[in-house]
Amino acid sequence: MSRDDRHAPVLGTSGDDWHAPLLGTSGDDRHALVRGTSGDDRHALVLGASGLIGRHVVLALGRAGARVSAASRSPESALRLARWLAARGHDPVPADLRADFAATPLVEGAPDDVTEIYNCAGAYRFGMSVDEARRANVDSVRAVVAFAAGMPRLRRLVQVSGYRVGGQDPAPWSEERRRATYRALGPYEASRVEADAVFQELAARLDVPWSIVNPASVVGDSVTGESDQYLGLASSLKDLWHGSLPALPGDGRTFVPVVAADHLARFMTLLPTDEATRGAAYWVLDDDTPALPELLTLTAEHYGIRAPRARVPVPLLKRLPRRLTKADPETLTFLSADRYPTGSARDLAARHRLPTPDTVTTILRWADHLAAHRFGDAPAGDRRFTAPGGLRTFELGRADADTVVLPGLPVNADTWAPVVEALGSARAVDLPGLGMSGGSRDDWSSWLTALVTGTGARHLVGHSVGAAAAVEAAAAHPDRVEQLTLVAPYFLQASPPRSAGWTPLTRGLLRRTTPSALSVRLTGTAEHAPALRPAVSDLRRGAVAAVTARLLASTGSARARADLRAALRRYPGRVHVVTGSEDPLTPEGRSLVDGLPSATVTVIPGAGHHPQLTHPEEVARAIGAQAP
Repeated sequence: MSRDDRHAPVLGTSGDDWHAPLLGTSGDDRHALVRGTSGDDRHALVLGASGLIGRHVVLALGRAGARVSAASRSPESALRLARWLAARGHDPVPADLRADFAATPLVEGAPDDVTEIYNCAGAYRFGMSVDEARRANVDSVRAVVAFAAGMPRLRRLVQVSGYRVGGQDPAPWSEERRRATYRALGPYEASRVEADAVFQELAARLDVPWSIVNPASVVGDSVTGESDQYLGLASSLKDLWHGSLPALPGDGRTFVPVVAADHLARFMTLLPTDEATRGAAYWVLDDDTPALPELLTLTAEHYGIRAPRARVPVPLLKRLPRRLTKADPETLTFLSADRYPTGSARDLAARHRLPTPDTVTTILRWADHLAAHRFGDAPAGDRRFTAPGGLRTFELGRADADTVVLPGLPVNADTWAPVVEALGSARAVDLPGLGMSGGSRDDWSSWLTALVTGTGARHLVGHSVGAAAAVEAAAAHPDRVEQLTLVAPYFLQASPPRSAGWTPLTRGLLRRTTPSALSVRLTGTAEHAPALRPAVSDLRRGAVAAVTARLLASTGSARARADLRAALRRYPGRVHVVTGSEDPLTPEGRSLVDGLPSATVTVIPGAGHHPQLTHPEEVARAIGAQAP
């Protein structure tokens, strides 16, 4: 079967009526609402409710006024869903049901007044065996359709298929065809192709009213960019972010379309309300999604990095060994110039006044969310990119907090996450050129002004070099900064060894360091290596190691140290100095602090220059006790 055939209409329908409803409706009433589909009498059952698509469908249904029951595999999945919905103002919590696709009934205790079912379940995973893929994606579809056939009030079963696999001939497959398809496409995509055919055939045979959505690659929320799915296109963005994408795949015709998760969910919830959608399939994607090389280049520009100049044609990419491409062979079938029949989906959205979010904006918001959450490697929490003074800046913690931590070297905001969490109302911000923030040391002055005057930072907690930034901001805006908390302020401590001034050597060491080696160097033990993995990852990316090395060298400047001490003397506000007992102030530094009009000193026993790593609870208590 050719690629063109795979997206052709089902046999027996013409191109014009491919998305028309089943026989028995006239042209005048094809677009009528299904009788009795007001929000008050809609009872939706969502299978796979805790997944990326499923939870957005639950949220969209709730906002449409429908009653929702959510079927998931475990109480833990249901709890995650409830928390996710609560964070978005969804109330009440949907009825919690258990689903077992190998059992009868599929959903234990399912109410008999369900009017619509959304099948968002299935396995989106490469590298499965054929048997595993068929159990997850084909056998589960058979179970769903059989279950739906027993629901007495069902008006619609909505099936999630895929833009590369939809539109199959529902005729039963021969064993020869099955083997050939799985051999050609790989287990994941082949199982979705087979599932599409099985769904249509079985639903028709059991007289189950159905609609199919064939979404493009589902990316994050169109407003927040939020997504916890890191396969497919997301893995290419990860390689781009880390500078490990050697070349751009494809050419100007390579089309990997996307759709925002929230837009797809809203589209799906329209289907049971419109009789014209019965027995029809819809390709939900943006035809104007940039070609893949352009999409990756736009994302690189947004990340503030350089996109690879080289391009690899898709035919060559498919011939290269996996050790060179670093890509699962199953993903390469998605690199195609194929286009898809999207007209009926556009018409339906227009008919129901459902706007389509701008795709490029959605992609860039999604790209930000992926990077801010380190492509799934970061712990859960509030993480984002902001733009004080127009400079791309990473921060974590409460967005509206007026206590702001400025980390030191060679670490980043992530090393302060436990302290920020313990404080409750605080945020940590990577300085320009460090961690995951853009810019350089030259941007500090304007950036600090924007941070203080534009984001409401009133209490600055500066660590080491971050303490210098905090003093610089307070000196420029003494009326805005109410308090300085200086943690291990290097300019009040002993000068670094001369080797710190050897920038090329330091840069090379930083780029090659490991979490364990960095932990030993900073704390004397490898115990804190896990907490330093994000910092090591940042040091290997772009110019971060070079900026860090130059700043480390500058800490030995006698003139810079004197300027900072003079600025601190002039600051009229409250000052709180936090040091470790193993990393004390010099006598001159302590004398300066003692001479300030309103200053206190906290010494943490057993701590060194990085107490946020070794003694985070004590640091949080010290900061909180003296906070304004």
